[in-house]
Amino acid sequence: MKTVLAKEALTEVAASAVLGPGASAQALARVRSAAAAAAGKLGQDIVAFDVSGRLSVTDVFLIVTGAVGRQAAAIVDAVEERLRSEGAKPIACEGAQQSRWTLLDFGDLVVHVQLPEVRTLFALERLWGDCPRIDLELPAPAAAVDG
Repeated sequence: MKTVLAKEALTEVAASAVLGPGASAQALARVRSAAAAAAGKLGQDIVAFDVSGRLSVTDVFLIVTGAVGRQAAAIVDAVEERLRSEGAKPIACEGAQQSRWTLLDFGDLVVHVQLPEVRTLFALERLWGDCPRIDLELPAPAAAVDG
């Protein structure tokens, strides 16, 4: 009996070591705030993954599509402005000049804003799809009304 319990305890410890403790509460709050800011600029296909069990450098990836470069830049600006207003400053910002794929690094949150063709090409959802998806608690998009 003790051997079985010891094996179960070791299995749980090994699983937690591989999967990690999960994203921090701060990272979850930030990703939801960033997602809301992106949605406010009509960002598309907004998804987030808890990558804390796979990476030691960040907890969460947020992936957003901007239909064109100007929209992608507006999404980046809105996310950065929202998180700055909440006390978070980006550690790094890469790719903002071209607006094809901009990466905002807030430490526990990394935001990827991509144009559709870049998102399709690099398929981050496929790479990180085995990580837990985060419920962003975004409102459902309003249905179009014929008038």
